[in-house]
Amino acid sequence: MPALKILPVIMSGGSGTRLWPLSTGARPKQFHDLGAGRPMMIETALRLSGSHGDLVFLDPVIIASAVHAGIVQSLLAQGGVTPSAIVLEPEGRNTAATAALAALVASEIDPDAYVLLAPADHLVTKPDALIAAIRAAMGVVAERIVTFGIKPTGPETGYGYILQGEELRPGVNRLVAFKEKPDRHEAERYLRDGGYTWNSGVFFFVPAMLLEEFSIASGDIRDGAAEALRLAARSSVFIHLDPTAFTAVRAEAVDRAVMEKTSRAAVVPCDIGWADVGSWAEVWRLSERDGQGNAVEGPAILLDCANSLVRSDGLQVSVIGAEDMVIVASGNSVLIMPRSRAQDVKKVIPSQK
Repeated sequence: MPALKILPVIMSGGSGTRLWPLSTGARPKQFHDLGAGRPMMIETALRLSGSHGDLVFLDPVIIASAVHAGIVQSLLAQGGVTPSAIVLEPEGRNTAATAALAALVASEIDPDAYVLLAPADHLVTKPDALIAAIRAAMGVVAERIVTFGIKPTGPETGYGYILQGEELRPGVNRLVAFKEKPDRHEAERYLRDGGYTWNSGVFFFVPAMLLEEFSIASGDIRDGAAEALRLAARSSVFIHLDPTAFTAVRAEAVDRAVMEKTSRAAVVPCDIGWADVGSWAEVWRLSERDGQGNAVEGPAILLDCANSLVRSDGLQVSVIGAEDMVIVASGNSVLIMPRSRAQDVKKVIPSQK
């Protein structure tokens, strides 16, 4: 039996504002090394590559902002990644438009391939477990749009949740509902009740099926993306979406546009060592720490400090008596805050990033 062909489509349009000042509009977090030993976009592409017996990954498609075309091309070359295509968005229109583009471009590249749509800025420390989860999904992906639910390790309020239903096949459940990011009380209830996983934002699907399911309530997004692709300027691997057509597309998340409406959704609960690295507190949690709980990178001297993240990409940083703090120096900017305030970073980002 021939191997299942999978086309990875990597979404690289995020801004990573909660990781300022390292992550900026000019160079957001997916283009930085945040724990994998190489830029996150490259780590994602390499994770979804090669042959794995009954499944084989094709060269990836990268969907990114047009302003990052040079960075994307340079990093792919440095990482030894050959893309099938680089689709450039003139303006971000959220993940529904990106998912529609993924299905449309995949239909051009290989009509027989399935699509694995994944964010560029997530870490997976158990890649073999990810392959096992994809293999479990292969049993239903011909009939259902599959997402991957991360088994919770605690009542996290920074993630959306997925409520799963009955088992369809071993390791695969019917997807009942998406839940918005809960407060602490609600998150604790989800863990007590069971049957909830974190929403990873990774989707596995037959392109034609996804495009068909847009018809339920979001056909305008699909059709707008198709028009922007039809009018696109193409050069080598680059596809420059038509600016007028694409900026007219309604901005919406694929969760709301399709997944909350379709009756053909499934979830694979899994433990793949996943982290979205969405804040400096998360970076601290994922980092190697010294005997006092400090995570340090770059030129820094610490005295009587504990449980703090100190990071500099050049500026000498000296810290005395800090506890449970985040101190990041990057370029001409410095961020200092308690780790507990990590979600507030976007409130202090200068207008000129």
